[in-house]
Amino acid sequence: MKSKHLITVVGPTGIGKTRLGIVLAQAFQTEIISCDSRQFYTEMSIGTAVPSEEELNTVKHHFIQNRSIFEDYSVGAFEEDALQLLSELFTKYDSVIMVGGSGLYVDAVTKGLDEFPHTDPEIRSRLKMKLEKEGIGSLQNELKKRDPKSYERIDLENKQRLIRALEVCIGSGKPYSQFLGINKKHRPFKNIKIGIAAERELVYERINQRVDLMIKSGLVEEARGLFQHKHLNALQTVGYKELFAYFDGKTDLNFAIEEIKKNTRRFAKRQGTWFRRDKDITWFDCDSDIDQIIDFVSKKINS
Repeated sequence: MKSKHLITVVGPTGIGKTRLGIVLAQAFQTEIISCDSRQFYTEMSIGTAVPSEEELNTVKHHFIQNRSIFEDYSVGAFEEDALQLLSELFTKYDSVIMVGGSGLYVDAVTKGLDEFPHTDPEIRSRLKMKLEKEGIGSLQNELKKRDPKSYERIDLENKQRLIRALEVCIGSGKPYSQFLGINKKHRPFKNIKIGIAAERELVYERINQRVDLMIKSGLVEEARGLFQHKHLNALQTVGYKELFAYFDGKTDLNFAIEEIKKNTRRFAKRQGTWFRRDKDITWFDCDSDIDQIIDFVSKKINS
């Protein structure tokens, strides 16, 4: 029986993953699974840089704006849904493309989620109280002391992720990072992972340009329409929370835009840290000849 392959394209935000994913899907005549946790939500388009209507019509995409911000959708639920979809797609195709910059979600599909020890619910309650009283910076500093590796890797602006890492550190007495990658789960397909990279200056330049384009495309208006729901977990993300602070009168618009750029650059740096630890990723420069990448994938499939 011929092996099935999941071809995953990863890299920092704004690097060109969507374009490459579409070219690969066309080359191997298959469909795309989006693995970007910010693009799941129907109400968030501009700030999450979802593929354009033309791109979506070129190749069939899955998990793009298929949820509402009012729904709770965990990485565990995504793992289950993605594996179910893959089992269906692999009855039609020998290869499927997965594209995204959400490292935890990529790992959930390709490797399986890590298993953590049970912790006392009281720890989470105390951390939430600390967050409310002292702000997110206090939790970030605590994680830096308890687990420097996780501090460098996780999204420090993601309150839920931050609290989860700390409750494991406190409850187990061991760093959260120590539990990562221990139990790899079997997958009924082979993984081919492609990473797209560029010099940091170029990545940052692209990010700044992308944010400017988002503002011109109506990000402020999109965020204003979501402002009343700013407490929802889906909206605790770069591009929205900075504008919510502006709407609250805490900053001016120019400052909010610069904060979006700065926080997106920080996010891209964390993405790089996360993906560089995965030795199964083969890296290509963002300006690499696409035929070269297609040829590499073809050889991997046929090897």
